[in-house]
Amino acid sequence: MKHMKLKTTPEISKRMANVKLKHNKVETLLAKKLWSKGFRYRLNYKKLPGSPDIALTKYKIAIFVDGEFWHGKDFEKQKEKLKSNKDFWAEKIQENINRDKRNDVILHQMGWIPLHFWSLEVEKNLDYCINEIEGYINLQMNGMDLD
Repeated sequence: MKHMKLKTTPEISKRMANVKLKHNKVETLLAKKLWSKGFRYRLNYKKLPGSPDIALTKYKIAIFVDGEFWHGKDFEKQKEKLKSNKDFWAEKIQENINRDKRNDVILHQMGWIPLHFWSLEVEKNLDYCINEIEGYINLQMNGMDLD
């Protein structure tokens, strides 16, 4: 497939410029809960691939809170529902999915554990997400090999 420059309308460009990439409500919810449990972290840690939303540097755990649309939750089904500029959005979201996978491989190679949670998952089931993270923290603390 030949790579071509994707075109957007001025309205879409303006909307995209307003998308907040850092410290959204759901990421803040997860971060505050971790902090209240005594876990210290870095937000949007640029020293790692993908700039994890939350990096637990002590445990080498990189946490990403992924928006369902942007990161392609159920993408094979969802891309059929795209209405306007379908090719643009399908390519954009597929690029995001591929980039996330590449970053996860690099993080693993660096000895980090990448964890991904969907935004709605954090919002609706915060305790489950915290329990998942704590499980990986316990594994790291006990020196378990996760490969």
